Amino acid sequence: MDGVIYNSMPNHARSWHQAMAAAGIEMDESEAYLYEGMRGVETIKLKARQQWHRDISDEEAQKLYELKAKVFSQCPPALKMEGTEELMRQIKADGLKICVVTGSAQHTLLDKIVEDHPGLIDPALIVTSYDVTHGKPAPDPYLAGMKKAHINPWEAIVVENAPLGVQAAVAARCFTIAVNTGPLPDEELTSKGADLLMPDMKTLRDQWSHWHSYPSEYLV
Repeated sequence: MDGVIYNSMPNHARSWHQAMAAAGIEMDESEAYLYEGMRGVETIKLKARQQWHRDISDEEAQKLYELKAKVFSQCPPALKMEGTEELMRQIKADGLKICVVTGSAQHTLLDKIVEDHPGLIDPALIVTSYDVTHGKPAPDPYLAGMKKAHINPWEAIVVENAPLGVQAAVAARCFTIAVNTGPLPDEELTSKGADLLMPDMKTLRDQWSHWHSYPSEYLV
């Protein structure tokens, strides 16, 4: 969702930095891109463990996540990522299912993604942090997505912009396309095992028909 369907990561990065600073935790905006895809409460627990040298409870982490969500809600609405909606229409035309796998737990964002893409996104094919105990980089979110879509790993194509998301998709044994829509160097994505690297969603949109028609032995 974030960084693939919406150009929302700059808002998330600022929100993480401001909310964690208010709680006494240092978190640079750039770190949001490294931890992107991880369940919010897991990110908070990780940062607290690093800086407070103790494990915090689920309740403490949830309160901090709610603070982050409140800060995020005050940001200007994020625009759709250029090229993504046209790509989704191509994917649908090719007879494939679209499943959104996100670490988000914000109901307003999850409702909005369906409303903004009528006929393209089925609410029954959305995996959120509520669906898994272990978020990215564990394979669980993508395993849950494949279960909802009733497909096997070798039938799945994952589009990811986050290093942890790429790691999760590779661990789930899916063909993984990394799209670098953020400020991280390409190596942060390719080092996690991505099968393809694209510079942006427009390039993936433009090249979809070309490589999607290739026999699988040319892609793996």
